[in-house]
Amino acid sequence: MSGMERDFRGADLSDGDFSNAEFADAVLVGVRLVGASLYRADLQFADLSGADLTGADLVRVNFDGSVLRSARLDGADMVRASLCDVDASGASFRRTRFLGASLIDTDMRGADLTDAVLDENFFEIKVDDSTVVCGLTGTVFGPITVCGGESSQELAGAELEAWIAERGGQVRVIPPRRPPRTSPA
Repeated sequence: MSGMERDFRGADLSDGDFSNAEFADAVLVGVRLVGASLYRADLQFADLSGADLTGADLVRVNFDGSVLRSARLDGADMVRASLCDVDASGASFRRTRFLGASLIDTDMRGADLTDAVLDENFFEIKVDDSTVVCGLTGTVFGPITVCGGESSQELAGAELEAWIAERGGQVRVIPPRRPPRTSPA
């Protein structure tokens, strides 16, 4: 596909079925994907700045390396989604379900995670004082990095639980699972 064919800037694709679709490197700036199904879609390195994915089915979507800056993902289903090296600064994830999702090196500074639900998530995110975690519930493997001014601080375990609790969330940090032992052949 040529670059032009991958530019969907400003399109309204709401309620579309894009299961298993290839959107790697696509320009989806400001695209409306409200209620769309993107089950197992490949959105690696896609630019979804300002996109609206409210209520979308994002189960098993690969967002690795993508830009979700100021995107709206309210009420989206992100079960087993992968968000590694993602810029989700200023994005809205109100009531989003991140069950078993991997958020690693995900920038969520200024993001809104009000009433989002986590379940055994890798949650190695960057946050700051403008990140909203009120009503955030569930279980995570930490750590998170809290950025403030010139400095940043890594929080894990009880410290991470306390940081979220102070801001109105209730998250339990669980120790990482040990890989199963393999018996020598």
